[in-house]
Amino acid sequence: MTLPASLDEAVAALAATPAAVPVAGGTDLMASVNAGQLRPTALVGLGRVREIRGWQYLDGHALLGAGLTHARMGRPDFAALIPALAAAARAAGPPQIRNAGTLGGNIATNAGGPRCLKYGVTRPYVLGLEVVLANGDILRTGGRCHKNKTGFDLIGMFVGSEGLLGIVTEATLRLIPHPESRAMLTTTFNDFSEAAAAVQAILGSRWLPSALEITDGFTLRAARDYLGAEALPDGNAHLIVELDGREESVRNEIPALREFLSTLGALKIEEASDPESCEAIWQLRRDFSYSLRATGLTKLNEDIVVPRSKLVELADFAAGLQEETGIPVACFGHAGDGNIHTNLMVANYDTDAAAREKADAALDILFRWIIENDGKITGEHGVGIAKKRWFSDAVGPVAMQVHRGLKQTLDPKGILNPGKFIE
Repeated sequence: MTLPASLDEAVAALAATPAAVPVAGGTDLMASVNAGQLRPTALVGLGRVREIRGWQYLDGHALLGAGLTHARMGRPDFAALIPALAAAARAAGPPQIRNAGTLGGNIATNAGGPRCLKYGVTRPYVLGLEVVLANGDILRTGGRCHKNKTGFDLIGMFVGSEGLLGIVTEATLRLIPHPESRAMLTTTFNDFSEAAAAVQAILGSRWLPSALEITDGFTLRAARDYLGAEALPDGNAHLIVELDGREESVRNEIPALREFLSTLGALKIEEASDPESCEAIWQLRRDFSYSLRATGLTKLNEDIVVPRSKLVELADFAAGLQEETGIPVACFGHAGDGNIHTNLMVANYDTDAAAREKADAALDILFRWIIENDGKITGEHGVGIAKKRWFSDAVGPVAMQVHRGLKQTLDPKGILNPGKFIE
């Protein structure tokens, strides 16, 4: 692996190889890694491009190297300024993301997280980019201004491009104030469909939580086995609701939201109003993923997205998919923006060819339903290799042609991240 520490070294790394895969934190949690298995390829790691190159509070921006990690962005000074990238990354997700995940990885996938319901995904926070193109040219687009309609939105083209169009080495990010106060409610429901309906009711009643997370019965049973039965109250679905803002506002809204939840069939409502108890809830949320791993089954984690009006239909579909295929389906995730991680829990996936074939057929059913119901096949992790075979159906022939045209224009020799969803 080549590890450039500067812009010049990144340009030289591209010039020295016939094919290159940009590597951010190397956490292997996005769908666009492992290209080297398809063709002899050099890995260009950006872990050394991690300087904090400057920030201006009055201008509301920070100039950061693409290799800057979430752990460093999560320090109090940065967490206070960039909650959508720092605090959200610390709030949920496994340690490799919270510690080793990088700004470059965020940009490559237009990454999201629990608090994107209120704060949005990565793109709105990117004011400017420095990108090394496939031919070695250096593109600088955007800048320090919060409004910019000078030409095409080139930033938007690179954010979410999964390393296929250029190597991002530097980003100018928009800074926003950290909320003064935060409080949370958790509640259980009789079933997943009830909890999904509660999400729709909350969002349809003029509430805007900073996070709204849902968990299904399979995941809760795994969590009780992993953490102990006392870790969670009774119920076959779980909801986490977080509010943030000015202290007085949060203090007044939490009781009203609690009363509203009680009208939606909630079984038991618990409240967290201080940082320690809020962190305990986020730790529980992180433990849901570990609980599924502890089952011994292979977790095929699909980060699908549906319109929020389809949440109850997705819950019913997941139950039907489990019944139809005999493969347990575990659903949890970011209900507030429709991004439910739908996990097929497969026994012997890596050792039994028949089990793998059955699981792959179940994935076809899942993605076909998502596409037919106006959903998207990925909300956070990217397309990469893992979802390549569904990409053309997901975007349609004209969009496919546009993608290929952009790739051909910016990378005519196909040296950047070869073998992925655009070749």
